[in-house]
Amino acid sequence: MSVLQYRSTRSSHRLGSFQDILLEGLAPDGGLAMPESIPRVDAAELAALAQLPYPALAAAIMGRFADDIPTPTLAAMTAEAYTAERFGSPAITPVSSLGMEDGSPLDLLELSNGPTLAFKDMAMQMLGPLFSHVLAERGQTLNILGATSGDTGSAAEYAMRGRERIRVFMLSPEGRMSAFQKAQMYSLQDPNIINITVPGSFDVAQDLVKGVSADAEFKARQQIGTVNSINWARITAQTVYYFAGYFQAIRAHGLSLGDPIDVAVPSGNFGNVLSGYIAKQMGLPLGRLVVATNENDVLDEFFRTLVYRPRATEQTFVTSSPSMDISKASNFERYVFEMVGRDADRLAALWRQLASEGSFSLAGTPAAEAVRASGLVSGRSHHAARIETIRRTHHRTGRIIDPHTADGVFVARSHLRRGIPMLVLETALPAKFNETIVEALGISAPRPAGLESIESLPQKTVALPADLQSLKALLAERIGAAAA
Repeated sequence: MSVLQYRSTRSSHRLGSFQDILLEGLAPDGGLAMPESIPRVDAAELAALAQLPYPALAAAIMGRFADDIPTPTLAAMTAEAYTAERFGSPAITPVSSLGMEDGSPLDLLELSNGPTLAFKDMAMQMLGPLFSHVLAERGQTLNILGATSGDTGSAAEYAMRGRERIRVFMLSPEGRMSAFQKAQMYSLQDPNIINITVPGSFDVAQDLVKGVSADAEFKARQQIGTVNSINWARITAQTVYYFAGYFQAIRAHGLSLGDPIDVAVPSGNFGNVLSGYIAKQMGLPLGRLVVATNENDVLDEFFRTLVYRPRATEQTFVTSSPSMDISKASNFERYVFEMVGRDADRLAALWRQLASEGSFSLAGTPAAEAVRASGLVSGRSHHAARIETIRRTHHRTGRIIDPHTADGVFVARSHLRRGIPMLVLETALPAKFNETIVEALGISAPRPAGLESIESLPQKTVALPADLQSLKALLAERIGAAAA
């Protein structure tokens, strides 16, 4: 049987198999890796998947995309990554009820019970064993370069800390994360973890990472890869919890396999909701995918107008849902690639237009109908809305939700369809954003044991200007010193 191959979104350039793209960032032409085709799941296969515990489900779903890894090896990795001890429940991603709204069940898919209290753990805990396996097989080392708006960084660092053959260089925007988020990352003292702060927004940090990735010679010489959401392995790992959430939701509401549910996804870099779109393309019976943004509403503007217009750093708002303070959604390129019929030349032309004019529009093109048919809709939240949603949810259910999840709940309520369950994807635990919780409720969010005084731990960072050459110089120095 032939192995699934991957290609670039911007050309016919072939990138190899899953293991070949696992350690890479951008394709040599600046595009992103996509499978040659999306594996499909038929009704009988869906029924079989519905009976599997989460680790086995993850192996079965990811195995469709990573078919160059032996099945027993992949199953051992998912068993290592997804344990009840690590995630606090045998379900790994349990579904809980937020009550009924206008005749529709409103549920929460709990994704934030992992080591760093954010949904990013769902993929990062799997990337750890994946990276270790491939690096050991190939006798290589890997220097992971990433950018974070708060949660990706800590999830990656906790998944990779202490692992042989791996170093992590993580850029974060200076002064733009919560105190808890900073403490989670900057308090790590492991020698293979290097935290780098840069001035400006997350988009500045992300552009620096892309700048390094665009230099193919430097990237190869320094053995640099990525764990940002442009890494396709993260997309496939996140696809799994859409299946798990769907199966739990239909059982909870007495529905049949094949009945649709809608899903609301707090969105910044578009990787999480893209995973839902991939699950839908595989054959999971999802109805609407609701893209929920905060005040940085580039994605909401696109789904309302079909105009994609990223904002400059100075136009990116600092909000009380800071992990979504993003105005350039990296994974959006993969979605547009699908919407233009996988026409790499058309995609590349749109991104050239974006670079020269600052925006592009799909209105009046065949892609406009593809967007409508994809089932993605959107909405925008704001500070007052998330504060009120946190209060309302706590009053009705006794549950405290974090501000990003509150954005998802707020937007979800405007897209409810009577009788169809709406599943909101949890983003993080509220303890990570306590200032907002105190503003909303007048009480502090509960903290998991062992994290009561995390902000008081010693912190270690390297401050850099927002300059590509400075970043390259630091990487070359640290990587060279470690290899010496």
